[in-house]
This record gives sequence, C-alpha cells and structure tokens, in this order.
Amino acid sequence: MNDNFKSGFVALVGRPNVGKSTLMNHLIGQKIAITSEKPQTTRNRIQTVYTDGRGQIIFLDTPGIHKAKNKLGEYMVNVAEGTLKEVDVILWLVEPSTFIGAGERHIAEILRKVKTPVILVINKIDTVKSQEHVLSCIETYKNVCDFAQIIPVSALKDKNTDRMTELLFQYLPFGPRYYDEDTVTDQPMRQIAAELIREKALRLLDEEIPHGIAVTIESMTERENGMFDIEANIVCERESHKGIVIGKGGSMLKKIGTAARREIENLMGARVNLQLWVKVRKEWRDSELYMKNYGYSQKQ
Repeated sequence: MNDNFKSGFVALVGRPNVGKSTLMNHLIGQKIAITSEKPQTTRNRIQTVYTDGRGQIIFLDTPGIHKAKNKLGEYMVNVAEGTLKEVDVILWLVEPSTFIGAGERHIAEILRKVKTPVILVINKIDTVKSQEHVLSCIETYKNVCDFAQIIPVSALKDKNTDRMTELLFQYLPFGPRYYDEDTVTDQPMRQIAAELIREKALRLLDEEIPHGIAVTIESMTERENGMFDIEANIVCERESHKGIVIGKGGSMLKKIGTAARREIENLMGARVNLQLWVKVRKEWRDSELYMKNYGYSQKQ
C-alpha cells in the first residue's frame, strides 16, 4: 500500500436544492446522484467514489435536512443526521446569501454537536454580481459554527472545485483503498436506473406532481447481444396524478422514458429497452410498508 495514500468518507449536507448532487457529480466526473430544480430529490444516502494519485474520497450525498412532515420526511432526516457521525469530513453547502434562514440555523445546531471537521461551501457563486457579495456571505456565516475552512465554489460552472478536492485530502486520514480505482458508486445499477427515471419525471412534470412519486425496477435482464431490458413502475399517490404522468396519448410517459433511457445507456455503456408503467398507491409516503418496498428502510 502507498504510505501517502489518503482515504476517507465525506458527507455533503445542506438544505434541499442547494446543489449537493450537482457538486458531487462534478467532483467524481460522472452523473450518479440525481439533480432536479425541485428540492428533496435525494432520498437515500448515495455513496460515490473519487480516486486519484493522492487517495480516495467516498462521498455520501445525504438527503436535505429539513423539518419532517411525514414518515418519508422523518426517514430522510434520520439518514442525514446519522451519516454525520460516521464520516471524516462534513461539507455543508449553502447558497451565497447574507441572511441565515431557519433551515440553515437548524443545520448549524446539528453540526455544532458533531466533532467532525466541517468545511462550509458557499455554492452558486456564479449567481452573484460581485466578489464583495461573496465576502459578505463569508462574514455572515463565519461564526455560525467552528468551521475548519470556508470555500466559495460554483458546482455548475466548475469554479474552485479543484481547490475543494485539495482541501478534502488535507483533512482525510492516511488509509486503504476501499474501492477499485474504476469504481464510481456502490449503488446497484437497478437503484441508479430508478433514480434516473425519477429525475426525468421530476424535471418534466408540472408542479402538480410533488414528491409523491417513487420508481421501482420490476426487472432488469441482459440479452445475449449485451442489450438490457428494464421494466419499471412509476408510483404516484393519486389517480389524477396518474393521468398527468401518462400525458395525452401517453406523450409524457414517452418523454420521461426517452430521456431516462438515454442517460441509463450512457451510464451502462449498453443499449437499453426501457418499458414504463404508472401505478397508484394512495398516501404511500405515510406507509411504512410501501416505504420499505420502495427502498426507504430505516435500517442503514
């Protein structure tokens, strides 16, 4: 083993929609976590891996920390808070604002209780007009927690992300190579396929369909010629939602399927035949049984 090889676990935390998944995808150079304009798109911890000559960083993209409204919400918050105790470094992502809202204060309260080094990442700096504004944000946040470092970045425009990787290696311990160097995620392919389908549904559907959709992969088989057949269900909470997901003459379902199939093919490096169906499961987000069936089990 290389004596200078560093390795460890890094948790990304932050309010929903602050850009955690975009940043993680950028850092590892592949699209694994789903990104959407709508908040709370990451429901399980997604574990991804970055390896170079310096070492290996295993990222845990936690669900956004927020005040829970139902069983799914409680589950997501428990997963996020539990992750903080298991990692070597915490990246707390915030938007470039000089106002600290209740959501951020809630996260700060949680982070003050952990002994892990916390790096504050001020994301989306491409959206602000001046450097002065970025400095004001740093000033606003600097005493909220005892930060190891504060770094402004733009995940979308790839500003300062290399510097961030450097910082992470500074704080990680020397350690083993946990994964082969060509591994980018420990998520089973079925789960990634389900997440990509859900991302496309969230992007293409109106506000009328909130987060009450889940995706289950019913079967995934490989043909002799290397092509994959994937059958998946999009599960929604109301009959009226089902019509919206399917769209006029099946047009919306076709759009979701085409967009998802392209991304799955890119990731798998193989041709994919994707079949989608829509099912209704009333109030599934408040049913422990349904949540377990859809992959949201309390046990980590």
